[in-house]
Amino acid sequence: MRMGGGGGSGGRRRRQRANVMAEINVTPMVDVMLVLLIIFMVSAPLLTVGVPLDLPQTAAKSLDQDKEPLTLSVQASGKVFLNNTEIPVEDLIAKLKAITDARGGADERIFVRGDTKADYGTVMRVMGRLSAAGFKRVALVTEVEQGT
Repeated sequence: MRMGGGGGSGGRRRRQRANVMAEINVTPMVDVMLVLLIIFMVSAPLLTVGVPLDLPQTAAKSLDQDKEPLTLSVQASGKVFLNNTEIPVEDLIAKLKAITDARGGADERIFVRGDTKADYGTVMRVMGRLSAAGFKRVALVTEVEQGT
């Protein structure tokens, strides 16, 4: 005679498995993407300025450009920068020729950014060296003039 337990299964019970949920929860991924989007939107304008300068203002229209130009910056202290790298004025033409030969020759566009308080002679010395070296597409960069 058996005591306890029920039925003819010999004490074994077959458990029913709970159905496994096979869906992907995308809410955390969307949250992360929105945070990254906000971070990039805030930080992108901060990455565009290389050398800090106080540019003069003018009412001239901006130039249309198809590729990234070379930028020469002249600070108020007289230091000259090629893109974001400080360079002596004496080495300027040699470096520019090496870069422009690799990028497409003397037809390369060069932007000159001069601080408002920079010595006029220093800016003109840079412009004169560019002209003497055969660079024809040289432009001065300014800010849009505010209403006065």
